Amino acid sequence: MRYLLIILLALSCQAMPVSQKYPSYSYVFEEFDIDNSYVYDQGFIDFVQKNEARYRRFYKDSLRRGAHLIPTFKSMLVQDGLSDLFVYLSMIESGFSRDCVSCKSAVGIWQFMKATAKQYHLTVNSDFDERLDPILATSAAMNYLHVLYRKFGKWYLVAMAYNCGEGRLSRAIEKAGSDDISVLMDEESAYIPKETRTYIKKILMVAMIGENVSLGLGRHEKIKDAVAQLYGKDVVQVEVEPGESLEEIAKIIHMKPKDLLKLNHHFKNGLVPVKLPSYKMNIPNRKVLDFYAIYRLQKELQKYSKTHYLSHTVKAGEDLEGIAEKYQTTIGEIILYNPLKRREVKQGQTLVIPVTKKVFLAFSHHHG
Repeated sequence: MRYLLIILLALSCQAMPVSQKYPSYSYVFEEFDIDNSYVYDQGFIDFVQKNEARYRRFYKDSLRRGAHLIPTFKSMLVQDGLSDLFVYLSMIESGFSRDCVSCKSAVGIWQFMKATAKQYHLTVNSDFDERLDPILATSAAMNYLHVLYRKFGKWYLVAMAYNCGEGRLSRAIEKAGSDDISVLMDEESAYIPKETRTYIKKILMVAMIGENVSLGLGRHEKIKDAVAQLYGKDVVQVEVEPGESLEEIAKIIHMKPKDLLKLNHHFKNGLVPVKLPSYKMNIPNRKVLDFYAIYRLQKELQKYSKTHYLSHTVKAGEDLEGIAEKYQTTIGEIILYNPLKRREVKQGQTLVIPVTKKVFLAFSHHHG
């Protein structure tokens, strides 16, 4: 009976849709300009189910080699206007092995060929090879990614071109008559090489695994171990509400905003997304007491004090920040009571605003 239960549990995990097992997929796909519907592509589903155990091991092995590099790489990518998820491209290229050399003589973490390296101003000679310097190589890779984006206009095409070359991808798009990922990834038509089709799936796979960890979404991940590998043992994860500003949280828990942002590159522009009821944020161990004693306490007090509700019709030029300020509430609380997918609101949209009795009476008197 016990073994039957184990087998049934294993089968149920395998049968779980990719979208449920990896809730980070929508964020990952959005960053690579891939439509969410691709998560239901049978070729992609088959790849994930067949290879997920292998790439979970690969992810952990890569972290052991280069976890200390990830925050730096992510910071460099974001500051250069790129998605920090391109760190997973370098992970797939080399597993963060600095002296990795491919069968085609590509070298380093970003696997530059000698000609491409020189084109992007990396010195390669008998005495010196800057492809082995992770910072210089990352800088060159970012320049290359920008060039590819200017040419192809979609981030998944950039990743394809990085693997198979600009000319090969241009010919594939011309032959297919489309640059849609589902068309280019078609196994029978084979517009792009099999290696490149597999390469894209690998990147998406490790990105979903990694972002499940970073965003605290993976129910089956050993979150604490993964966070410790990513950021060190002095960092812990805490839960924050959607729509929050990391800069504001930093002030509340007496941290420099830049120090908190360094630990949370997965939040674009220092803002917590609004798609889920809550998110995981990384903070230094020494700030846990401040977080619960100040931030969480403030949130609880705000919830209990706001026992009244007002409706607000969004006017031209208004944003959530201004509306929250007007009613002396927070963006997070407005998001909690309204079906908002992003931080944006549209003119004419009606919002439910949780307010204190004092604010409610003031506005009721004003409109009365």
